[in-house]
Amino acid sequence: MTRMTREFGTAIQRPVPAVSADVIFASTRFPKYKIGANNRIIDARDDAKILSLKEVVARETAQLLEQQKRLSVRDLASKFERGLAAAAKLSDEARLREAASLEKHVLLKKLRDALESLRGRVTGRSKDDVEEAITMVESLAAQLTQREGELIQEKAEVKKLANFLKQASEDAKKLVDEERAFARAEIESAKAAVRRVEEALQEHERTSRASGKQDLEGLMKEVQEARRIIMLHQRSKVMDMEYELHALRSQLAEKSKRSLELQKELAMMRKGEMSLLLYELEGAEALGSYLQIVPCSDSAPVLSKCTIQWHRMSCEDGSKELISGATKPIYAPEPFDVGRLLQVDIVCDDQRIALTTTGPIDPAAGLGSYVEALVRKHDTQFKVVVAQTNGVEHPLESIHVLHIGRMRMKLSKEKTTVAKEYYSSSMQLCGVRGGGNAAAQALFWQAKQGVSFVLAFESERERNAAVMLARRFAYDCNIMLAGPDDRAPIGTR
Repeated sequence: MTRMTREFGTAIQRPVPAVSADVIFASTRFPKYKIGANNRIIDARDDAKILSLKEVVARETAQLLEQQKRLSVRDLASKFERGLAAAAKLSDEARLREAASLEKHVLLKKLRDALESLRGRVTGRSKDDVEEAITMVESLAAQLTQREGELIQEKAEVKKLANFLKQASEDAKKLVDEERAFARAEIESAKAAVRRVEEALQEHERTSRASGKQDLEGLMKEVQEARRIIMLHQRSKVMDMEYELHALRSQLAEKSKRSLELQKELAMMRKGEMSLLLYELEGAEALGSYLQIVPCSDSAPVLSKCTIQWHRMSCEDGSKELISGATKPIYAPEPFDVGRLLQVDIVCDDQRIALTTTGPIDPAAGLGSYVEALVRKHDTQFKVVVAQTNGVEHPLESIHVLHIGRMRMKLSKEKTTVAKEYYSSSMQLCGVRGGGNAAAQALFWQAKQGVSFVLAFESERERNAAVMLARRFAYDCNIMLAGPDDRAPIGTR
């Protein structure tokens, strides 16, 4: 047998059968392989960094299971859809690899046939090389078959995972649809509840308006009734208890008057002057009332033909102080008279008669506390009627307002100021000295030289409180506010 050398110089030239033209190669060059452990052929193109299909699917599944608890239903459905798409993509890749593996099988079969044909034509060392190449091709075919088996197994797992993902996607869609339907039902229920609430609110608003109108009408009636009651009690401006006190004071005054009459009769009987008594003083000897000279005998001269003069008399030393302008049969005590005796001198036909109160003038009950309450105010208003202006009768009895403040006094009518003066030595204020039964409710005010008024108050209490309050504020300004010629006492006549 002839030995074949590498130069093939002496080799017998035989024609080599051509490779079939219908073979399709995956690339234009021969694939590069590496021999690993146990003579396993490893494709050089395989990168250790590229994960296998099974590892990729396992990693994706682990990530899905890990994120399942923190994903919402919508996100979970989206994730399943993406996993399904990835599984489809992996299935396509597996199909391409299967096609490439089929091409490799065809190529290896063609290559093995060519090597078998070549082995029968060569000898020697070349034949050994050909046999070694055939062995490598057979080993490569075995490895390829093993790889195909693994690919088939992976393909089955991928299909199984794809079916699982598809079923999970369908379940997720069903769950999403159920949740969507439930959410829509809840939204419709919420809308219905909102409509019911709106209707209830509208009904409540209508009812409230109707009841509010009724309540408003009721309140208006109550306010009108309260105003009517206030107007009925406006003139007195006292509390209910004070009405009772007023009735008690009236009873006490009557009893006191009767007691004084009895005391006078007793005193005159003791002196034996009962037959000579011509006049007497009638009225309660207290602030807020008035004293009147009344004849007690038919032989008494007419008072209009007599000269009358009232005096204040000290209880301690008996000194008298003339009350300027008090020349009428009626005199209403004022706050200056409290604690003093009042004496009236009647001169008629050269006959002088002196009448004296049985005791000092008593203060009005509750007046002091009422004035103390008014002192706390910066300005106090009293409703008055102007009876005289500068000694002339006022034609219209219109209501004015007297303001008594800490620094000044002001008389106004609505928004018009009639008089306004600060406390000064030229200002005078006292009770009206005379004037009939209304003297206890009137006072005389001289704002300045040439400007004077006689003001009538709603009650004796208001008149005396106004006098005391004005004198209190004037005293704080170092001004002694009194009536005409009331600055200093005079000696006894």
